[in-house]
Amino acid sequence: MKTVLQELFKGKRLRFDEAKQALLDIGKGNCNNSIISSFLTVFMMRGIEGEELEGFRSAMLELCKPIDLGNLQTIDMCGTGGDGKNTFNISTTSSFVVAAADVKVAKHGNYGVSSGVGSSNVIEHLGYTFKGDEASLKSEIENVGITFFHAPLFHPAMRFVGPVRKELGLKTFFNMIGPLVNPSKPNYQLTGVYDPSILPLYDHVLQNNLERYAILHSEDVYDEISLTSDFHIYSHNGIEKLSPSDIGLSKLEANDIGGGETVDYAAEVLTNVLSGDGTKAQSEVVAANAGVAISIAKDVSLREGVEEALELISSGAGREVLDTLLK
Repeated sequence: MKTVLQELFKGKRLRFDEAKQALLDIGKGNCNNSIISSFLTVFMMRGIEGEELEGFRSAMLELCKPIDLGNLQTIDMCGTGGDGKNTFNISTTSSFVVAAADVKVAKHGNYGVSSGVGSSNVIEHLGYTFKGDEASLKSEIENVGITFFHAPLFHPAMRFVGPVRKELGLKTFFNMIGPLVNPSKPNYQLTGVYDPSILPLYDHVLQNNLERYAILHSEDVYDEISLTSDFHIYSHNGIEKLSPSDIGLSKLEANDIGGGETVDYAAEVLTNVLSGDGTKAQSEVVAANAGVAISIAKDVSLREGVEEALELISSGAGREVLDTLLK
């Protein structure tokens, strides 16, 4: 690993196999904290290349506890976080709407770092018990349409990195990897990034590994479709820049989609929206993101996906999925 560091300090970019082996060494406990810190710092200073990210992703999937969901066609919906916007849990809320659309959702998530209220915080607050065994997860997604992969249960290698990340207190490339390492390897992916420079990196990785996917970024730095500005979609169909009106929805203000300050309020907003009792703005921003996921999984137009999502929200179908999950 010291040889790799010396090359990195000289400005070298890692090939796929070099990046993978470096992270395997870290994830197997073969590196001390000083080495890990130095390795992370290199990429904090000069950024990361697509081939390096793909190598890191491959290592994390090799190190994780794999889950086989059989022949189910599944989608994951998970963003990088880190936009600091304190929105309510839009992707988590959207995932229940997508499940109500008869799409199997394998939701990968964790406790919040930048927001304090991540998907794991809110779903646990609602009474959900995280599961780590394959049989329970498979049964849940087959019978309910959705299941949750709480990241710490499936990525034990992170215990070697966690203390260093905590001491650094800064964003590292691990913030970028999370949405790419669902242990069930879903067929489809909807993800979002707050940093536009990450869009082509994610696009590089996902186009090499998935049949259909979409990566979202709103121009006012949200890692999802916020409807507060124009937004970009990188997908298997190419690159698009759209405005809210292009998908039949209204432009919103930032305070229309707030709600991530406390887990109590975040949970309240989630249940209200799924019940059809959210505000028009809350319902539309969920429909926008759920609509993209539906369009990916069902291979229909974005407009069709958004329209179906709006109908499901209005009918309270997402709340039925949530209630079934929590029984």
